[in-house]
Amino acid sequence: MGRVSQAQAEENRRRVVDTASRLFREQGMQVSVADLMKAAGLTHGAFYKQFASKEALVDEATAHAFAELARRHSAGLERHHGQNAAARQALIDTYLSDEHRDAPADGCPVAALASDIARESGGSEARHVYAEGVADFADFLADDDQDGIVRLCTLFGALVLSRATKGSPLSEEILAAGRAALTEAG
Repeated sequence: MGRVSQAQAEENRRRVVDTASRLFREQGMQVSVADLMKAAGLTHGAFYKQFASKEALVDEATAHAFAELARRHSAGLERHHGQNAAARQALIDTYLSDEHRDAPADGCPVAALASDIARESGGSEARHVYAEGVADFADFLADDDQDGIVRLCTLFGALVLSRATKGSPLSEEILAAGRAALTEAG
C-alpha cells in the first residue's frame, strides 16, 4: 500500500479528531484507540502516524469539541441578529431538550466530558482547554441580570441529571424545571 498524500493525511487526522470528539462525548475517554480508528474508517497503525499518544488526541479532541460549541454560539447569535437574550433563550431551550439529552455525541462537551476531565492530571492540556471552554460558555450565558456561572451550573446539572434518569418521568421533569428556573431568572 502506497504512502498517502499530505492532503489525505490531513483529512485523515481531521476525521480522527472529529470521530474522537464525538465518541469521547458519547462513550467517555476510555474508548480504545482500536475502536476509535475503526469508527474513523482507518487502521490502528495509522493512529501513531498522526498522534504521539492517546493523550495528545484527547487534548485535540477536547479543543475540537469546544470549538464546535463556540461555532454554535456564534450561529445562534447570528440567527437572533445579535440579540443576546433571544440567543440565550434559544440555547436554553435547545440545551435542555430531549434531543440534546439523547445525543451526547453531538452535544455540549461541558456535560459530556466533565467526569473524564476531572480524572485528568491538573496540568493536562485537555483540562486547560476544558476550563477555558467552561469560562467562555459562562461568559456567553452572562447578562446584567444573572451570572453566567449560575446559568451554566443549572444547564449542566439539569442535563446530566436528566441523562442519568432517562427513561423515567423524572428526566422530563428535570429538563422542564431547569428551563423554568433559567427562564424565570433571566
